[in-house]
Amino acid sequence: MTTTPLSPSLIATLPGHYYTDPEVFRQEQRHVFESMWFCAVRGADLDRPGAFRTVQVGSESVVITRNRAGELRAFLNICRHRGARLCVADSGEVRRSLQCPYHAWTYDLDGRLVAAPGLTRMPDVDRSAYGLVGVALREWLGYAWVCLAEAPPSFEETVRGAVVERLGDPAAIERYGTENLALGRRVRYDVRANWKLIVENFMECYHCATIHPELTDVLPEFADGYAAQYYVGHGAEFGEEVRGFTVDGSEGLGRLPEVSQDQDRRYYAVTVKPTVFVNLVPDHVILHRMFPLAEDRTVVECDWLYAPEVVASGADLSKSVELFHRVNTQDFEACERTQPAMASRAYRAGGVLVPTEHHIGIFHEWLLERLAGPGGGAGLGG
Repeated sequence: MTTTPLSPSLIATLPGHYYTDPEVFRQEQRHVFESMWFCAVRGADLDRPGAFRTVQVGSESVVITRNRAGELRAFLNICRHRGARLCVADSGEVRRSLQCPYHAWTYDLDGRLVAAPGLTRMPDVDRSAYGLVGVALREWLGYAWVCLAEAPPSFEETVRGAVVERLGDPAAIERYGTENLALGRRVRYDVRANWKLIVENFMECYHCATIHPELTDVLPEFADGYAAQYYVGHGAEFGEEVRGFTVDGSEGLGRLPEVSQDQDRRYYAVTVKPTVFVNLVPDHVILHRMFPLAEDRTVVECDWLYAPEVVASGADLSKSVELFHRVNTQDFEACERTQPAMASRAYRAGGVLVPTEHHIGIFHEWLLERLAGPGGGAGLGG
């Protein structure tokens, strides 16, 4: 097929096979998800010693648990004996130890091998050496972030730095006190689309006037196609008649105590590469975590977080939750409509970005640099 010459005002996208090729996805698992800090689980979900959750990070299963001292720990979810999956449930709770269901090798909550059939007759076995393989873990915003890399990148530069780069002020996100908020609602979306389509959708608002009528009613400037992330430090302002970040613009739930006057009646969006979206509004925080499972499947967990007293009071959160739930549903349906076209000959060379989507082009450049790193680039040709 002939290729249309690129107009000066347009920017080329990635070719279609970047969204459909299993080899590209395998390279992304290795050079993106397994090499960067990955937001895995909300700390409050593991509220007592022995509580655990398993998450997929790239090609690896990771188990995160809370030890007897109340500290979070993360390990590869693999028994050191013969490689069986240690925790087969998505979540659960154990009393004192994690036991492999295959041969009963047993580990304490710090990963040390503490028991196994016949172990006392093998005094030469170093129980620490045959403990679970640990995974680096940091806590921030009330979530556990893990990194599988042997030498993890700087958390300050790659995670906190991404937020500062977007908001222009280190204190801007701290004023929301996200780590102290309570979970008001969680929705899990199973999206039949490549993870990059979801990231690209979140980063731009060129589509907002077309598919987000409720959102543009609350944030009228979004109807002009300029996303919240288009300008450093910019927060989209509520419409004059809008009283709160709700599905009908009605009253919200009271501004969070440390949110500044300048942040009031504004919406801020932050992308923390590769898989986190943070949405900040005066009375709550919405945080998305993506779990890419295949080149055409991504699970997204979305948390709505409120002041603890609001959740404890039993306040009606439905209008607050419904606004972004509709946005999520509209966005993910759009991504699922787009995914099949990535394999079309019409998209073999990719598509185009308009000027208001220029930051998606920057995201593509970042991804290509990651994939071209040491050991990368295999199978990425057209």
